[in-house]
Parts: sequence; structure tokens; C-alpha cells
Amino acid sequence: MRVRLAGIVPMGNGFAFMHRIGVQNHPIGEYYTFPGGGQEGEETLEEGTIREIKEEFGIDVKVIKKLYEMEHPNKQTKEYFFLCEYIGGEFGTGTGPEFTGDPKYAHRGQYLPEIISREDVENITLLPFQIRDKFIEDLKNGSI
Repeated sequence: MRVRLAGIVPMGNGFAFMHRIGVQNHPIGEYYTFPGGGQEGEETLEEGTIREIKEEFGIDVKVIKKLYEMEHPNKQTKEYFFLCEYIGGEFGTGTGPEFTGDPKYAHRGQYLPEIISREDVENITLLPFQIRDKFIEDLKNGSI
């Protein structure tokens, strides 16, 4: 079972998301996603989330709590979504492999770190939809 970790990172009056543009053969095309990636080696879920956010956004975060989890039995994948607190660093300075210009990542399109205001979150195409719906519901009821 592959484990994917993702962070929900409040920043200012919004949240940090990865804007994906030009992804080849993606049925939706352009979309946003929660920052994250695969768990590596013996790291804990929290350690992997912190590492992935550092790689993608160039910022340091502290994991506050797990908010959601989702299983994809057909893909043999389980995803965990953690609420994180911004600690420091310059947003948008990620150095993960998707930012290196390596041709083996070309089919993945562009990765653009963006902060989307609380009010605009429900107006973007945010994946995965199941988590997006729970997240928006939690935003509306004030639990996030």
C-alpha cells in the first residue's frame, strides 16, 4: 500500500495550494491540490508531511493534527491530510524534483505554489474532490 501525505497550510487569510497546469493526459486539465507526496523510508506520517511541504513550498511547518484520510483500493493508495501551522521560510522557494527542470517530470506540467483566500477556495478546482468537499464544509462551519 502506497502512502501519500498532504498538508493543509493556513497562510494569512488563505491556504497554500499547488496549482497544476499543463499536466499531460489528465482528464480535468488545470487544477489545484494540497501539497504533499509519498512517504519515504521509515519516516512517520508527520515527518513526511513536513518534508513534502518544505520540498514543494520552501517553508517550515508544524503538524497540528490529522484532519482526513482516504483510501483508493484500486490504486493501492492511502492518503492522509494534516492541518499544519506555518513556522517560517519563504513561500514559493521549493526545491523538490518537480522544480528541477528534469525532463522525466515534463509530463507532470507546471507546479505553481499559490495562496488562495478562504473566500475563493470553493471557486477553484481542488483535488481530490472528496477531501475538497469536507474541507469546504469545515471552513464554513468554522472548524478550520
